[in-house]
Amino acid sequence: MIAEQERGGPCGPPRLFLANPKAGFFRFAASSGGAADGFPSSFIHSTAGRAGGGRRLNRRQLPAKPAHFPFFMKKTLLTFAACAALGVASAPVAGAQTSAVTNAILNQRSGLLDKARADIDKAAVNEKTSGKAKTWYTRGEIYEGLAQSPIYGKALQPGEGARKAYESYAKTIELDTKTGEFGKQAVAKMDNLYGQFFNDAVTSYNAKDYDRAIASYKLASQVRPQDTTAVLYSAYASEAKQDYAGAKASYGQLLGMNYKSVTLYTRLLQMAKLQKNDAEAAKVLQQALAAYPTNKAFMLEDLNMSLASGKGGDALEKINKSIAADPGNSNLYAVRGSMYDQQKKGDLALVDYRKAVELDPNNFDAQFNLGVYNYNKAAEAYTRASKMDLKTYQVSGKKFETEGKKYFESSVPYFEKSLQLQPDDRNTLTSLQKVYFRLGRTADSERLNAKLQTLNKK
Repeated sequence: MIAEQERGGPCGPPRLFLANPKAGFFRFAASSGGAADGFPSSFIHSTAGRAGGGRRLNRRQLPAKPAHFPFFMKKTLLTFAACAALGVASAPVAGAQTSAVTNAILNQRSGLLDKARADIDKAAVNEKTSGKAKTWYTRGEIYEGLAQSPIYGKALQPGEGARKAYESYAKTIELDTKTGEFGKQAVAKMDNLYGQFFNDAVTSYNAKDYDRAIASYKLASQVRPQDTTAVLYSAYASEAKQDYAGAKASYGQLLGMNYKSVTLYTRLLQMAKLQKNDAEAAKVLQQALAAYPTNKAFMLEDLNMSLASGKGGDALEKINKSIAADPGNSNLYAVRGSMYDQQKKGDLALVDYRKAVELDPNNFDAQFNLGVYNYNKAAEAYTRASKMDLKTYQVSGKKFETEGKKYFESSVPYFEKSLQLQPDDRNTLTSLQKVYFRLGRTADSERLNAKLQTLNKK
């Protein structure tokens, strides 16, 4: 490469450019992109009008013979001497305006990211280079590389590399727009940062560093504003640190994004209960029922609230209307069966549970409650027999014990089906283990007891 000079005026300091003697211009290399000529698209050509570049240099043709200007020669020589003297002092200042970016790029290409970082940080605060999109795009690439480097990344604070890369790409777009040479590349680079922010957030959450997790989730959300996952997980992190206001804000943001889920409403309902805010809980429940009118958990919660406020009849009326509108919904019958159970109307509850199982054999609650119904009937029969005096027992005690055994046997298929649907449900395991024991099925009872012991150790 050859060093050539261009003068800006009679006493302007010389500006140095790296010139390609064959092509007549120079290029600065960046680390990404590609172009048809084999060079990265982010190289800066020294064509006229480019920010930070020079213009093509043409060597001045000298006359065959020197012109004779004896009267002005001495003055001219003095002028050049003065310019040269000034140039010695001013050249380093002018060069420093752009050399920091150039050195950063060269060090980045050489893998010297620590030096590249030092150079680009200087350029980012220099008044001559801080307003250029190239400076910030280069800074973004360098910090992104630092974040991904197992060696240089150790010099950064957790999450610092991805965060500063994002800030730099955002600044690039601000200066260059999304359609500019560097701006459009920055848009793609920013999207690639989503995974880094999200993974950092998950790692922080698992380490119980909830503040950092929330900050990283928010950055991920900024990168992809329409993505709901980062917002949802940010709400979970806020809940984990008991920042219920923050969690509500995130859940509210999700609702504004037209995101709805049973989990979202359940969380909002749980938080309102924890804060003993009955009015808020009732409001959330109505929103949940509007979104999921046949959800069993919400309907039961509505029932419980109605019963607590002395409006059980109102809740039953709501269920009856729902069943009339959707008679094939197994969950509705299971819910109404639970309502009848709470009202001590066992026969009506039994009818609804059986209907629920008929419509959906995999309805866990209906299967379990049918098992419970028969279990309780068996317990009542055995209790009555145990409370008899000897004379009464000798007359009718065995009758009640036989009846109790019959009910225990009737409960088995319902509990076994429940266990098939939810193998680790402790209530089902405990109930079925007791039934097996009462029926003399010792091996089965011991098997379930062993499983319970194993679950209790977890």
